[in-house]
Amino acid sequence: MLRLLGGRPLGARDAQAVTHALDIDPVASCMVAARVEAYGLTPRLLGGQLWSASTPEESLCFSGANLMPLRGADVDLDYFAERVLAAPRMCTSVVGDAGLALGLWERVADEWGEPREIRAEQPLLALQGPPAVAPDPQVRLVQQSDLDAYFPAAVEMFRGEVGVDPCAGDGGASYRRRLAALIAARRVFARFEDGRVVFKAEIGSMSRRVGQIQGVWVDPSARGRGLGASGTAAVAAATARQGRIASLYVNSFNTSARATYRSVGFVQVGTFATVLVD
Repeated sequence: MLRLLGGRPLGARDAQAVTHALDIDPVASCMVAARVEAYGLTPRLLGGQLWSASTPEESLCFSGANLMPLRGADVDLDYFAERVLAAPRMCTSVVGDAGLALGLWERVADEWGEPREIRAEQPLLALQGPPAVAPDPQVRLVQQSDLDAYFPAAVEMFRGEVGVDPCAGDGGASYRRRLAALIAARRVFARFEDGRVVFKAEIGSMSRRVGQIQGVWVDPSARGRGLGASGTAAVAAATARQGRIASLYVNSFNTSARATYRSVGFVQVGTFATVLVD
């Protein structure tokens, strides 16, 4: 039986408490904080709902295209699972702090069935201060006029990283629109050589305190030149110039990427997990 808050999503009257809760761990909360800061707590604008079993500082979960438990104990995960299972599934992944994300997944797995993939250990990294390697001066903001050249590299990265073809269904139109929006927000970076992308990265989520880097990719023919480290350093430096902490999370099995980020100066501040559901 849904308890305490009567099943209502958090709303405007909870804004101060939610902001405080998200500030407790700004790196881990970046994805949700960015949405709350941009759209407030109205579910229609937020693209999902925020739930709490008691107070947001103690218990908080975002339910939208991603299901993200942010704070809570076992009893709170029971509550979140009850709420999730009370309606048709709307998310494509469960993601966040590994203990919370995997704990919530365990509670809904019987109803939702076999996942597409479980990435149980994803070190969450942050860079405090300047990068430890020189930023690549040829990495620059991508412009709308670059989109045709940028799009194939982004698709290749997405297929390799997520295991899904972003062009399936609509030929890539929705993914292209998403990239265009990120470009318009000045959050897409690349190095071009002879009109071809050899390094790319995006700031997927940007809160007032943190910029979360995603989609880091080096063209296979350009690997071994240090472009991953110097390119990531360039994006991290751009994030720092805006007064934000640069962060990202990476699969534990991706040892080469982890070594690259370590060389840039990123340190582990937590552990995420992602469950990809069909």
